[in-house]
Formats: sequence, structure tokens, C-alpha cells
Amino acid sequence: MTMSWQEFLKDISSKHGLSLDETKTLLVRLPEEDKTLSEKEVIEELHITVSTVGARMTSIYAKFQKSCTGLDKWEGLGKFRFLHNFLREQFQGGLSPLLLSPYPDDFKSIIKDKNEKFVGRQFVFDKIDKFISKETKGYFTVIGDAGMGKTALAAKLIFDHEYPCYFNIRAEGRNRPDQFLTSIREQLIARYQLQNVAMDDLPTLLEKVSQKLTTGKSLIIVVDALDEVEQEPGDNLLYLPTTLPDGVYFVLTRRPYILKKKRLLVSPGVPYQELDLRDEEYMKLSQIDIKDYIRLFFQDPEHQGNLQKWIQKCNITEEVFVELVAVKSQNNFMYLRYVLPAIARGKYDDLELRELPDGLEEYYQKHWERMGMEKEPQKMMVIMLFILVEIGTPIPCEMIAKIAEQDEAEVGKVLDEWFEYLTVLDIQGEICYSIYHASFLDFLQRKRELKATRKLFDEVNGRIVDYLRKFRQRRKENGGSI
Repeated sequence: MTMSWQEFLKDISSKHGLSLDETKTLLVRLPEEDKTLSEKEVIEELHITVSTVGARMTSIYAKFQKSCTGLDKWEGLGKFRFLHNFLREQFQGGLSPLLLSPYPDDFKSIIKDKNEKFVGRQFVFDKIDKFISKETKGYFTVIGDAGMGKTALAAKLIFDHEYPCYFNIRAEGRNRPDQFLTSIREQLIARYQLQNVAMDDLPTLLEKVSQKLTTGKSLIIVVDALDEVEQEPGDNLLYLPTTLPDGVYFVLTRRPYILKKKRLLVSPGVPYQELDLRDEEYMKLSQIDIKDYIRLFFQDPEHQGNLQKWIQKCNITEEVFVELVAVKSQNNFMYLRYVLPAIARGKYDDLELRELPDGLEEYYQKHWERMGMEKEPQKMMVIMLFILVEIGTPIPCEMIAKIAEQDEAEVGKVLDEWFEYLTVLDIQGEICYSIYHASFLDFLQRKRELKATRKLFDEVNGRIVDYLRKFRQRRKENGGSI
């Protein structure tokens, strides 16, 4: 009779000397072979404190350390993932070549979100496939303006092929070389069972993986948004190597830049190819995909009814709507992601089709004006958005309220008004907010140049400095913790 996952965990826990409470904690945190619960969920399930969970997990790691080689080199969530992978391997009776999930937990939501309404772009995938089949190694870069679907392309590649990946997200402060290397190292360790590589740089890691690749196999790493990387000038972005071992490829995405600002240089022997979505031949193909994307919304139960009402009010057909909105979008998927749901929610009931904004930049500006953001009564709304811009990383509603010196409930209402522009994250059990897309972040940052809001930036920065000063003072008074 085959042993179940939970029976296996009980057995291996007993063999490693775990106490009953430690065993119970492990069983709750790993309810299924491919499912894990966070520490917060374990706390709620077992009705215990944060410190109790931490103490039990520390003891569990100590008792598995001898048999789970390399566990002592990990910390935090990485340590838990490493142990989980070890337990899966033991349960399966052999080595597992892949991560517990094919991609990191940090990027699951963005991959899921970008794949839900993905359409077309076969011409891009064909070019990538041709490059990989023709060359023994190399870099392939997809170039496009903000909102042209570069991140969605990356997410689709990763979803379909389970490639190792990294998404640079400036609005969340996840865009530094050290973060990239840590994530890629962790993924490669789990996929290829690398040993003693905790201090290896990227070229060394790639060389070790290359030596493990069997005939016909390759390593393809997808990296999104090189333009959002935060790094001192001088070296290649993310310290990507100028040379690559055979069988290793990078698929990259970025916005355009002028040649003198190029930040990725490769050796003459390393194949390099670019596909610019702005080229005329690709713009025509993208226009077809744009129209198919619009049609998806007429098949979506959440939006189709209200969209039908809107086009009936305008006395046009569905296909005329598709054609005209496609032109308005200027081949920008991000524009459609904002405008189509907004139409369905009635935000443009007072406009004719010809009055819809042209392109992503005009959409941001029109929404800014329609929300009354240039008027004095909206001063606090402006301040709250600028707080998100200046902080630059996801922060909770409570922190925004304290900096803005406003009631938390009122701040929540403002955040709801701008919900479509924000990313909502659960960070250690706390709901945090950041700007959804770099293009909107850029739009807000350009508001610094407007006379009507320039003083507000000074005010926001002053409030942030004051808040952080008080926070550090409270922390000092509480012995280093809040």
C-alpha cells in the first residue's frame, strides 16, 4: 500500500526526532506534497504565536540539518523551500529536477495575471524559437514602449515552458542585481541540484549548469524589464555575463534607449538578436492581436453586458467598436487593460467613442483630470499618490495615513478610487500598496514639473522624513523593535 504524503511526513519526522508539536507544525505547513501554508496561516490554524512558530521551525531545521545537506546555508523562506524540496525528493524516492513550483512564489501572481487574457504574439515566439534552434547560446531581446506587452510576453513564455525567470519591478523595489542573483541561484539549485554554490556569481552558476545539460537540452532564462533595473553605471545590467557557455540562453525585455546608453554588451562570439515591437512589420501583426484582445472582453461575463450597453448607446456595432478602440490604443495593451474595464464600469458614460483618450499617456492624463486632481479639494488624494511614488516600495494603508495625517478609512477610499493603477500585496499578513506599472509611475513622477503640484512634492517629502524620524525614535525607545 502506497504511503500518503501526511503519513510520510509523520514517519520522517519521527525518524528525525521531532516532538509532537513540531510534527504537527510541519504537517500543517506542508498539507500536501505541492502545497504550503505561510507562517501566518499556521498561526491561525494552530492558534499559536509568531514566536512559537519561529521556535518550532528553528528546531525542525536543526534536526533535519544533518540529513538535508546544504540546509544550513539557507535563511528565511529560502530555508523552508530547501527543506520542502528535500522532503519531496525523499517522498518520491529520487531527485526532483524542478522547483516545487516551476517559478518563484514572488512571481506567481504576475505570471497568472498576465496569462489570463493573453492573445497572439506568435510572431515573437517563432523568432525566439528560431534563434534558439539556430544558435548554440546567446541573448535575445524584445524591445517595446511601455504597455506594448513585453511583460505579458515574458510571462507567457515562462508559463508555457517553465523557464527560470526574474521580473524587475521598480514600483515594488524589486529591481537590484543582488535580488536577481539570489533568485536565479535559488532556482538553478533546485532545478539542477547544484552543490556548494551559495557564493557563486552568475557566470560560475551558468557554467556549472552547462556541465549538467544532456544532449539536446538547454537552459533558457527569461528576464523582464531591464530598463527598470537600479544599478550604478559601468557594468552590464544585472551583471549579465559577456560570454555564455553552450546551451545557455537569455530572453530579455526592455524599453528602448539611445545607443550611447546601452547597458548590455556581449563578446563577439556570443550571438545576440533584437526584436523591436515598434518596427512596421511587427506593428501590423500587433494590431491583429490588439483587436483579438478587445474581442476577449466581449466574451468575458464580467464586462460583456456593460460593453454591449455602451456600444448600443453609441449606436455602433461591436466590430466598429473593436476597430476604433484598436486605433485609439496605438497598439498598447496596457491602455486596453485600463480603458475597457473603465468603460464597462461606466466611467465613460458621458463620452462618445471618438472622445476616448488616444494612447496610454493621454489616458493617464484624462483620468487625472476626470478625478479632479488639479483642483485644491483633491490635494490629499494627490499627496497619497505622491507618497507611493516617493516611498517606492509596497507600504500599508496605515503608513500612508500616518504620513498624510489622514484617517485610515479615508485613505482606504482614495486607494479604492485608484485601485486599477495599484498592485495590492500581502506582505507577512499585511496588505500593502504600490504603483501597478512603471509607465504610470513615470507619469506621476513627471508631475513634479507642474507648478500646481511642485509644492506638494516638497510637502510629501517633508512628511515622509518626519514620519521616518519618529518611527526610528519609537523603535529606539522600544529597544530596536516596534
